[in-house]
Amino acid sequence: MTSTHILILIGAYFLLLVLISYFTGKNDSNIDFFRAGKSSPWYLVAFGMIGASLSGVTFISVPGWVEASEFSYMQVVFGYLAGYLVIAFVLLPIYYQLNVTSIYEYLERRFGVVSYKVGAVSFFVSRVLGASFRLFLVAIVLQQFVFDDLGVRFEITVVLSILLIWIYTFKGGIKTIVWTDTLQTAFMLLSVGLSIYFINQKLDWSFTEFLASEELKAYNKILFTDNFFDKNHFIKSFLGGMFITICMTGLDQDMMQKNLTCKSLKDAQKNMVSFSLVLIFVNFFFLLLGALLFIYADRFDIATPMMDGQAKSDLLFPEIALHSNLGMVVAITFMLGLIAAAYSSADSALTSLTTSFCVDFLGIEKKPEKDQNRIRKVTHIGMSLLLILVVILFKHILDTNVIDGLLQVATYTYGPLLGLFTFGIFTKFKIKDKFVWVVALLVVALIAGLANMPANMLGGYEIGYELLPINGLLTFIGLWFIRDTPAKI
Repeated sequence: MTSTHILILIGAYFLLLVLISYFTGKNDSNIDFFRAGKSSPWYLVAFGMIGASLSGVTFISVPGWVEASEFSYMQVVFGYLAGYLVIAFVLLPIYYQLNVTSIYEYLERRFGVVSYKVGAVSFFVSRVLGASFRLFLVAIVLQQFVFDDLGVRFEITVVLSILLIWIYTFKGGIKTIVWTDTLQTAFMLLSVGLSIYFINQKLDWSFTEFLASEELKAYNKILFTDNFFDKNHFIKSFLGGMFITICMTGLDQDMMQKNLTCKSLKDAQKNMVSFSLVLIFVNFFFLLLGALLFIYADRFDIATPMMDGQAKSDLLFPEIALHSNLGMVVAITFMLGLIAAAYSSADSALTSLTTSFCVDFLGIEKKPEKDQNRIRKVTHIGMSLLLILVVILFKHILDTNVIDGLLQVATYTYGPLLGLFTFGIFTKFKIKDKFVWVVALLVVALIAGLANMPANMLGGYEIGYELLPINGLLTFIGLWFIRDTPAKI
């Protein structure tokens, strides 16, 4: 598949998204941009959230994870399921009862303005970094396999990627996203299924023969329970996955904004439960694909691609799909899946960042009605420029598997949100609101010190994703020390 073919495919794909945007964005109002008029069918949201949750990080990086960590990622996925149940039956009822646009409005009503701003800032930093991770991944793939051949600089690739997102989201916002996510999820799942099918064909295997093969047994260990000190021990991975989900979905404006477009709480809960069950099987198929990629690479002596002098396992899937004679069908479906996976999360991130900044920082709902649309559109442009800058910066500082890097960032940035919401929901105390930012900064500093502490100083214990619940616990303890009289709730 040549660079020209890929560009034509990308162009056709985005024309389809723009067409969807045209029909969903006819009513250029803030109520549709922020909340889709609270009229989204729950099953549509559920299916679309699969793509938004997986993103380009899962599409590329989870298969690349398999060589070093086998199927240990499933331990984190089991934790995800527990986290989604907490979201469905603890957090969603609160959001629907309060009828919020931004979920961080809960913190203002419960504690005060400073807590509200600390929560909003935590989300804002988290989502900027998370969206940038995802955009960075698709940008390096496009750069490696398309734009390098055309002599286009990486910075231009990033600008073009975000410009395309801006074009189809600037009017319809979340109303457009709900529909485009559905299309993008379909492309992503089709791509994974066809890739598994055609690679097995090339290896002269049926799918059942692949599952029974000795080669798969070298990669398919799921449960790691031998040494609790290891980073990927089951308990640590499960708890980390559960709290990552609670934070990165339940306390995240991006993911919750989709749920809040459902007609009722019952519909939103049906969406969350059904989506979480399907996600287990989808993630397992991504890991199967990862094992298949490394088996295929070993069989046909395909080296892991290099970038900036380092082997990048994240690039093995595109290398095999585009350059290993699997045929045009695999190449086309891979590119469609990659683009869909990347932009299904990036477009909603841009929309949610715009929403959060407008509501949480600019107080758009208190502005004159004649100015509200203009403020939202200017903010949408500003968020696009911010993402461009951060993605370009990542190229020069990121030296880890992208999904591992994304989950590591979550352990730092979502801790204050976890502590604040937990304290608000499970205690009746008010807090001295003006000191909340001090607690948040002190805890982040402690977490940074703990994360960078050598394992030999902890008796050989390797800290993993359990750092997130530790972060939340320390924030909770800090809030306890600044508690005030019980709240009247």
